[in-house]
Amino acid sequence: MRDVPFCRTTSAAVAGLRRGVAAGMCALALGVADVSEAQAPLPLIGLGQPLEAADIERHAITIFPDGRNLPPGQGSVEQGARLYGQHCVACHGVRGMEGPAARLAGTDGFIAWSDPLRPLRVRRHPLLVLSVGAMWPHATTLFDYVRRAMPMHAPKSLSDDEVYALTAHLLHLNRLVPADAVMNRETLPQVVMPGLARTLNAWPTDR
Repeated sequence: MRDVPFCRTTSAAVAGLRRGVAAGMCALALGVADVSEAQAPLPLIGLGQPLEAADIERHAITIFPDGRNLPPGQGSVEQGARLYGQHCVACHGVRGMEGPAARLAGTDGFIAWSDPLRPLRVRRHPLLVLSVGAMWPHATTLFDYVRRAMPMHAPKSLSDDEVYALTAHLLHLNRLVPADAVMNRETLPQVVMPGLARTLNAWPTDR
């Protein structure tokens, strides 16, 4: 069949009409949307409430690696040993390495020459493969975690002095501070943890 001029003109007109109708529908939809948005503001869900400065300060308890936000107070290794026996030994063991909860002292790995029974405990409690004392890069994080989450049955029940004392004892278990050490907001950030040397800082401060 030959392509006559009338057929070409009709096809072009139909195509143009379709484009015009589609453009008109889009404009109409956008116009309706603009009008509806202007007339009907988004509803307020109302699931939250504003916090007063005192409320924010009460919950802003994060301790930073350099010691910022550490509270006043202090605690000794001797005081921490007594508290450890009351609150921690059932889950972490006398030396902080028997479990069944996470290992607090000692080296990392499956085998340790100083602890010949470790493979048996690790097999039963896999958390014991990693040691807080060897893996964590900052001593201040130890304070933060103990104050925030321990003891497991009563988190946030310890005073700041008690947390300092427990932190001192745990550092002593890892042979990082002497038996007469006292931890406070000045001395705690000075403790160098073994894990710091193998830790990569994702937000370096040196430019």
